[in-house]
Amino acid sequence: MEQTFDQTQQQVQVMRQQMVAAQVYLSKLLELPIAELRERVQTEMDSNEALEEGVREGGGESKDVSFDEEVATSDEGNDYRTPDDIPDYLLRQQGAVERVEMQISDRGTSYDDLYRQVGELELTDHEREVAEYLVGSLDGDGYLRRDLTLLADEMSFRQNIETTPEELERILGLIQTFEPHGIGARNLRECLRLQLADDELQSPYKEAALRMLDTCYEEFALRHFNVVRRRLKLSEEDFEGVMQLIKRLNPKPGGSLGEAATVAAPTVVPDFYVRADGDVLSVGLNNADVPELRVSRSFRDTLNEYGKAGLKLSRQQREELIYARNKVNNAQYFIEMLQRRQETLLSVMQAIVEIQREFFLDEDDETRLVPMTLKDVQARCGVELSGISRAASSKYVQTDYGVYPLSFFFSSKFTTSDGEDISQREAQAALREVIDAEDKHRPLSDEALTALMSEKGFPISRRTIAKYRDVMGIPTSRMRRQK
Repeated sequence: MEQTFDQTQQQVQVMRQQMVAAQVYLSKLLELPIAELRERVQTEMDSNEALEEGVREGGGESKDVSFDEEVATSDEGNDYRTPDDIPDYLLRQQGAVERVEMQISDRGTSYDDLYRQVGELELTDHEREVAEYLVGSLDGDGYLRRDLTLLADEMSFRQNIETTPEELERILGLIQTFEPHGIGARNLRECLRLQLADDELQSPYKEAALRMLDTCYEEFALRHFNVVRRRLKLSEEDFEGVMQLIKRLNPKPGGSLGEAATVAAPTVVPDFYVRADGDVLSVGLNNADVPELRVSRSFRDTLNEYGKAGLKLSRQQREELIYARNKVNNAQYFIEMLQRRQETLLSVMQAIVEIQREFFLDEDDETRLVPMTLKDVQARCGVELSGISRAASSKYVQTDYGVYPLSFFFSSKFTTSDGEDISQREAQAALREVIDAEDKHRPLSDEALTALMSEKGFPISRRTIAKYRDVMGIPTSRMRRQK
């Protein structure tokens, strides 16, 4: 009795290990965007000859259906000997997903050279992930206009990358050494200083220019040049030399990367598409030349031939049988993992579309977006939070009006005194409206903005106002004042 109990325990333990291994395997597949998935499938085909691409009858061309449909529509009934041979994942499948190939220009890919420079640094895998996320967070001018504390929370929330503002500060310092100089600055002052600090920049006015940025930048930004010259104790000639040196610097270092990118026309391939037909929204996966897979008939023939009951096999035949069985099992496992990936991605995307339905129906109007977190998506699709995070990572969706990263649809929220959920995006949009409408001769302080935002139904603290300004690249009231 004890032996039977031990065997049962061992079987349960093995099953648990297999489930964990399968979950890890699926997680890695979920993380892959469509372009990398194609490479992954091709690598698997190269390493396992029991995997082959589906072909049209009478020819070698790839069929324009998913791999499961190829089995279901064969004139012989299917490529399996009996219905019992058909894997469960094929029986569960109810239909092929339309395939879409659409390459869309993406300004973010103009920073490929920065990613290359990240690769040249001696970093751990974690540090490289952080550095690449920082590069991806730069705006079109090459600035990082994001609060590091908020960015650390976002990386943990959206990408499962645990970091701290201190680590972000350190790695950002490495990025700020990249070409073009000034890249990764948080503001214009830092951008100019990074360029002036370059050892290759030689000028007799370099030291004075650095002192100006360090001690009287606000006066310089307000064009109070006489005040700047007196505080720096410079002659008119030397001050003119400082100004000419400043004018030689590039206030938008990211612009040169963007110009280079327009020549090469970098592209992204969307992983999903969403189509609106009246009030009906359709969601699909873009399979974009991912080979349709099936198990090689020759390998299955080997299993059927050598696996007949009562057949005596030679040593070589037994080895061939074991080899063929392992390859077929691995092939079927990989195909099933691909199918589970497809089902998970579709489930997550459908949940996002349900939550953001008004956005997709209303010509992609950003004001129609509602607060949405990973837990909100989980409540609709039942996928684990880590799976949703991986499914949304580095993925894009093609709509009737443009291409969006899935991260675009996620935003945190806070609750008003009336119990209404409001997203950070809504609050930032309202803040920008208030600042745009202010008297530029008497701009509003952060305290005044806090009071006005509260009156508009956005109970935001002064500290949050300052963070939102920084994220949106809006300077302080003193810097906004016009004479």
